[in-house]
Amino acid sequence: MCFADREGAAGADLSNPVEAAALLRQARVLARADAASPQLMAGKQLALLSPDCGDAGALEFIQAAQALGAHVSFVRAGLDEASSARQVDATARVLGRLYDAVECQHLPAELVRRIARGAGIPVFAGLATPGHPTATLVEALEVDATRQVKRRSILQAALLVSLG
Repeated sequence: MCFADREGAAGADLSNPVEAAALLRQARVLARADAASPQLMAGKQLALLSPDCGDAGALEFIQAAQALGAHVSFVRAGLDEASSARQVDATARVLGRLYDAVECQHLPAELVRRIARGAGIPVFAGLATPGHPTATLVEALEVDATRQVKRRSILQAALLVSLG
């Protein structure tokens, strides 16, 4: 899920068949161009907000974004459910000024929502984690590619759809 500063989700709503199909079309194009890997996100600054930068989801996110030309910074989450509204809002504003989007991994959903409300940029809730709805699209992506290439292509498509 991707939260924006407004209510609801921004980017692809995978419960909507039309948007899921559009995401798959974009991923299909990216998977076919894998070797050429266009730098469609050159100059974009992304943050990975997580307590752990070394797990598989973090590495998948970093690799997918960097393959598109984006720069990814790891930001150790200094927030939790007990963080004050003022602290969360201040952190969200700083993230919104420094980055074009934020991927939050291993953080409580309510905390991610609070960050999204104050950031003013796309905020992803575990986009590259195995439990995210995008993970289920790998099987639906009908291209001759490895599972890893398919997963990276879906992540890249979700980033491109959300960041425009």
